[in-house]
Amino acid sequence: MRQQRQDSGTGRAAGTSIFTEMTELARATGSVNLGQGVPELDAPPALLADVSEAVLAGHNQYPPAFGFPALREAIAAHQRAHYGLDLDPATEVLVTSGATEALAAACLALTGAGDEIVTFDPAYDAYPAGARLSGARLVTVPLAIDGDGFQLDPDALRAALTPASRLLVLNSPHNPTGKVFTPDELVLIAEAACEHDLTVVTDEVYEHLVYDGARHVPIATLPGMRERTLTISSAGKTFNVTGWKVGWVSGPAALVAAVMSVKQWLTYASGTPYQEAIGTALGGVADWAAGLRETLRGNRDLLAGGLRAAGLSPFRADAGYFLQADIRPWGFHDGLRFCRELPERAGVVAIPTSAFQQGVDTTPWLVRFSFCRREASLRDAVARLAALTP
Repeated sequence: MRQQRQDSGTGRAAGTSIFTEMTELARATGSVNLGQGVPELDAPPALLADVSEAVLAGHNQYPPAFGFPALREAIAAHQRAHYGLDLDPATEVLVTSGATEALAAACLALTGAGDEIVTFDPAYDAYPAGARLSGARLVTVPLAIDGDGFQLDPDALRAALTPASRLLVLNSPHNPTGKVFTPDELVLIAEAACEHDLTVVTDEVYEHLVYDGARHVPIATLPGMRERTLTISSAGKTFNVTGWKVGWVSGPAALVAAVMSVKQWLTYASGTPYQEAIGTALGGVADWAAGLRETLRGNRDLLAGGLRAAGLSPFRADAGYFLQADIRPWGFHDGLRFCRELPERAGVVAIPTSAFQQGVDTTPWLVRFSFCRREASLRDAVARLAALTP
């Protein structure tokens, strides 16, 4: 099984990720950390008050294994209101310890040795980890560069699929690129999934953080896809509460039951007061998310402008927390070297996109910057980068 790129060929000891290395560099150098996607932004005050009330009321023991009924009902209502997907909250919704547990449990439940899990490259690093846990082989489909963005390569997708393909992991909105897969791209993916009888697992944690008229379309809404799709999301990114680790997976009862058969031996259940509060907050997510999108869009534009002013070339980000930047204008072709030197030289931390590449890395000159920070932090980072402009 191929090792994750961040654990090989980088000079770090196996098991020490680039995120750990860069976070330590940020601490040691006093840098502005634009590496990890940990928001500095506030959560809804009412949500925090509801959690406090639940804790003080003594709601601190195990919740039901499938999650609190009120939260499962809220998730089903959310999917119906936003996407027209009708779910039975009793059998088609499962609350998990964050989206990462849902992804791992799906890989373990639905694949094993000899199977292949297909995903798009660059990929969030939980996907290769899930494949390793299940014994499956991860097969990556490289996204093609399209001007200042990324697009699906249909030929590469078709070439990646074999009789051993079992699971397709689709991340849209996409980390680390900020891409939102278009309706036409989703149709091509859905056709391939139906033709090869694949189960599709979708990671949609940035579903409410989509900008500039781009539209998130769950692939489960396409013809023939509801019965073969597990949809994963969470409260962490939407409500700026990543530490609460409350996620969920929804889809056909048989697939959800399969995930539950694994999940019960991982955490069983967690987050009682958080589940209660999120069950209430999810009904008002549209208004909250509208304000959060405005904040993040302004942050993205501030950072993009600062990167351009510093001589770097930012890519387009239609969603999420992150901007890709081409570092070649500064004379760098190796993103890892750039990121290791940047804290000492400029007092800013970023992450090399190579950390997310599982296949052949054709863009070693891309670096990921996060903009889920307070405006003051971003202005500080932009000023530091400008001072170092070659």
